Amino acid sequence: MRVLGVDPGLTRCGVGVVEGVAGRPLTMIGVGVVRTPADADLGHRLVAVEQGIEQWLDEHRPEFVAVERVFSQHNVRTVMGTAQASAVAMLCAARRGIPVALHTPSEVKAAVTGSGRADKAQVGAMVTRLLRLSAPPKPADAADALALAICHIWRAPAQNRLQQAVALHHAKAPKGRTA
Repeated sequence: MRVLGVDPGLTRCGVGVVEGVAGRPLTMIGVGVVRTPADADLGHRLVAVEQGIEQWLDEHRPEFVAVERVFSQHNVRTVMGTAQASAVAMLCAARRGIPVALHTPSEVKAAVTGSGRADKAQVGAMVTRLLRLSAPPKPADAADALALAICHIWRAPAQNRLQQAVALHHAKAPKGRTA
């Protein structure tokens, strides 16, 4: 399974591609950051993020895109930019028919480090170890993108089984009744 992880942001949008399956060593295919100037017009920044993500999709041909789920922050301007970059990533994937999964920051941290409260340094250290890298990816947005891809690879099989079980349950439920 090849997954493009996207840590959305307007100034720095982390991107990372990981390949592998749960239970086996994973391989980093690529990692980077799509950057936009903070003083540029919002529309131009969103186009730059789109172009950057499209370039990653063209080059790496992922089967899935894992995007960090935007969560409520105290700074509304920050959360708006993150949400806008997140929407651009989802749009790029959907346009190509690539399934998108959203993972919360605590879900990603728990999957990669064992603790949903891990800090950026711990996430970077575990990503480095799990992907057998010589140094943590910089900036942290790049490491976070790889962590998203790792989380998706590890969690997708269980999520797929759960979705299939729910679909089967609804298919067997009597008409007019769902549990």
